[in-house]
Amino acid sequence: MRHISRWDLDKTYLRTEFDTVRDLVRTAFERADEKRTNPGAATLLREMSRTGVSIHILSGSPEQMRRRLEDKLRLDGIRWDSFILKPNLKNVLRLRFRAIRDQLGYKLPALVSARTMAGESAVGVHETLFGDDAEADAFVYSLYADVVAGRAGPDLVREICQRGRVYDDVIEGVLTSIHTLKHEDAVERVLIHLEQQTPPGDFYVYGPRVVPFYNYLQAAFVVFEDGRLNAEGVLRVAIELVTQHRFDGDGLARSYADLVKRGHLAGTKIPELTSALEGWQRDPTVPAKDELRAMVERLPAYAAQAQERAPGDTAFDMPDYLALVSKHNRRRHKKK
Repeated sequence: MRHISRWDLDKTYLRTEFDTVRDLVRTAFERADEKRTNPGAATLLREMSRTGVSIHILSGSPEQMRRRLEDKLRLDGIRWDSFILKPNLKNVLRLRFRAIRDQLGYKLPALVSARTMAGESAVGVHETLFGDDAEADAFVYSLYADVVAGRAGPDLVREICQRGRVYDDVIEGVLTSIHTLKHEDAVERVLIHLEQQTPPGDFYVYGPRVVPFYNYLQAAFVVFEDGRLNAEGVLRVAIELVTQHRFDGDGLARSYADLVKRGHLAGTKIPELTSALEGWQRDPTVPAKDELRAMVERLPAYAAQAQERAPGDTAFDMPDYLALVSKHNRRRHKKK
């Protein structure tokens, strides 16, 4: 079954600064080879693509940055199926200044539209969504998941968007798309990169579908258990953290332990990692084998803890989006 992975770019895939005007200007003029990728992100994206996952990019970066961003992704060896950027110049020309920073009125319509435009070919296709804690990704992605599943209906979406100060014609457009959706529980996982170091507990309100993560090995462990990444892909992400970012075996294992402690892993598939590493032992070109071995040796104990704690399938009430919408854009409320 085909699977879709949707990715944000700034602060999710790329290490982007845009908290000041100077940051924005510098980011706009960076060459592709000057842009920095978050550690492990490119490896994870390539490895998911290698398993047959379809890659779709939905970024809040302005359309004018398309060439530089596409060049950067090509430098990283990334291939994508769709690439949507924000029409900020169009918003300015239409005097829609709220839309420049608004994520709800941009990403929710884009996500729903992409699903509806796929038509019957989207039926049965599940999705994994990647974002960050700098803006509204957890809120918008969770709402999108509940819209697709049919839990959040048109009346609720209208009220959420109105409270979120989305422009009226945008609201009408997203409601039109919702009416043509084939409802199913399609969003499998929402992964939120903690670029701002937001406490993970802040995301509990969105339920177990949302997984905040500190590094991309943690994201790899989650999608590995979900069956969207193979064991070799996990090990390749771990290698990057060792060779380029000075992780040791214990640090790699602690990434797994942290997810277990927060209840995001079931503790399955460790034998697959062990088997994959054993298959690499005689290959002299594989780096960081000592660190990988130390990691894999520590994982069974943490996996046992996860299996003891795993609650199985439990019901979770839909988040109170009407209560959450006033603070969905975190930068809007950031202290000066």
